[in-house]
Amino acid sequence: MNELTRRRLTQMTIAIVFCGAGAQVSGATEDGQQTPRVALKGYDPVAYFVDGHPVKGVPAFSFTFDDAKYHFASAEHQKMFAADPDRYAPRYSGYCAVALSRGMKLEVDPHSWAISNDRLYVFAGKTGSSIFAEDTTGVIAKADANWAALKAQH
Repeated sequence: MNELTRRRLTQMTIAIVFCGAGAQVSGATEDGQQTPRVALKGYDPVAYFVDGHPVKGVPAFSFTFDDAKYHFASAEHQKMFAADPDRYAPRYSGYCAVALSRGMKLEVDPHSWAISNDRLYVFAGKTGSSIFAEDTTGVIAKADANWAALKAQH
């Protein structure tokens, strides 16, 4: 096994142990255009702030922002998001903050989340929530540093 493969396997194992695993939801249209992935597995990002818990959104109320499509539970939440997407969108386009801090890009469990400094952070699993709570500043700093390079990866 070469070093690159071994390192990638180690990273994936760490991601599964610490954050869980998630599938990316995206695809291509008939003309080959990439469609935006549905972030938060279709959960409403505004609900975390307004309702204080995850609420499943519906495709009828959707908005695309930062290469991701978001679903909302109501037209009102969709309108709030559209008026100020930077306020309500999860950091890192809805990818796991802890995984990003470790150099990996993983989808999330919408039930594993935190709001810190009025920003929504989501995680691939409950262990990610615990790690974030223990070292919020460190996780954010490392995720911010890695995000530019990882953002374009599919």
